[in-house]
Amino acid sequence: MNKLVEREPAPRSPLTAAPALAVQFFLIPLAVVAVVAVVYLGFRSMLTDDRGAQEYLAEIRSGGADRRWPAAYELSRLMADPKVRADRSLAPALVDAFERAKDDDPRMRRYLALAIGRLDPPMPPEAIEVLSRSLDVPDSGAAPESPVSNAWISRLTGWSESDIGEVRISTIWALGASGDPQVAARLQPFYESPDPGIRKMVVYALGALPGDAQLGTLQTALQDTEPDVRWNAAVALARHGRREGAGVIRQMLDRGYVEQTVKREVRQDSDIDPIADVMISGLRAAAALRDDTLREPIAVLSQQDRSMKVRQAALEALKAIG
Repeated sequence: MNKLVEREPAPRSPLTAAPALAVQFFLIPLAVVAVVAVVYLGFRSMLTDDRGAQEYLAEIRSGGADRRWPAAYELSRLMADPKVRADRSLAPALVDAFERAKDDDPRMRRYLALAIGRLDPPMPPEAIEVLSRSLDVPDSGAAPESPVSNAWISRLTGWSESDIGEVRISTIWALGASGDPQVAARLQPFYESPDPGIRKMVVYALGALPGDAQLGTLQTALQDTEPDVRWNAAVALARHGRREGAGVIRQMLDRGYVEQTVKREVRQDSDIDPIADVMISGLRAAAALRDDTLREPIAVLSQQDRSMKVRQAALEALKAIG
């Protein structure tokens, strides 16, 4: 019987192994990446909404109840685009949609007010009129309070007081963006609101409007019980070249004070820092005033504050002060 001869395995050529290595380390990962990319693009195409302003307006007019307010929300976002705002036909359509929404979901009026407020100036008189009128209530046969309270409107419309407050805040913001000094007289009574959010927005809007008729209300707001309202009042007065809020601005430049006052949390995974935002607003107000008495705290911030954004704003304020 022939002996079995043990044979050594033949040496494997690197050229023979190359295709297997290519499949293992290159082609398979590439295929996985391609599949993931296809799935991602598929979902993205499903979620992407390429509709324009006119399509959203059509949805607002004739869509279902669960589709109209999301369309108003998307339209308000779209109005941030200058190319969209350049379409002058949008103003009358927005005004009409806002007027028709008085008995609809309150979110409709909220987002449509934001959309109107983003129209290129000057705001059409009919837009100012319909926004101003909406701060009250539709004809009801009852004598309203002056200004009409959220609770009173809630009893008439069935909307929650929270929803009414949000609608009013958006409407007041839009009127503040109108650039019409006569709007100030319409907004000033709403500073008496018990809702601090409404008072804060009234003060902000009055600061954005030209003219001096609102200065008394802004000076009164420096003593408001809510810090946000006082800060807005000081910044608003600075925009008008008034120094009455310099003491409040100095508080806004004190990080320790702001950290104790601001209740909103700073998220480490977000670029939003509410404490830094307050301080930067104070620095910009100080720069607008060019108040030399604020130079020292601004100089300290420019060198020592933990936020690089605050430091940069402080350097710009020092440059403005000269």
